Amino acid sequence: MKEPTSSNEYTPTPEDMRAATELIDEARAGGRRLIDSLSRLWDDLLETSALTTNDDEHDPEGATIAFERARLSEQLRLARADLDDLDRAAQRVSTGEYWICERCGGPISVGRLTARPTARLCITCAGAPAG
Repeated sequence: MKEPTSSNEYTPTPEDMRAATELIDEARAGGRRLIDSLSRLWDDLLETSALTTNDDEHDPEGATIAFERARLSEQLRLARADLDDLDRAAQRVSTGEYWICERCGGPISVGRLTARPTARLCITCAGAPAG
């Protein structure tokens, strides 16, 4: 992908759009694999906890099971949110907005988008306080 110079004069080429789509698709596939793996762990944990006592307070393993349940639940929530962000990034590619900072309207560098495919802000705006 070539670097955009400004939002007013940048039109992504078919090659830019293809490269961005491939990058996002790879990240989505990884996200789906992570969700599948975490879901299997969640199912295993539920099965394990069904075999143990429900009295977490007096069960020496209870706190561990409760902690694992909370940890896995949060990891699943974050993985699903990341996948949603990737879906929104794919939509921005299709509209040509992917390369444009949502805050200042300037370009988002290819390097930033390669490192963080869901980036919606240029590096300058990402480092600046919101407001």
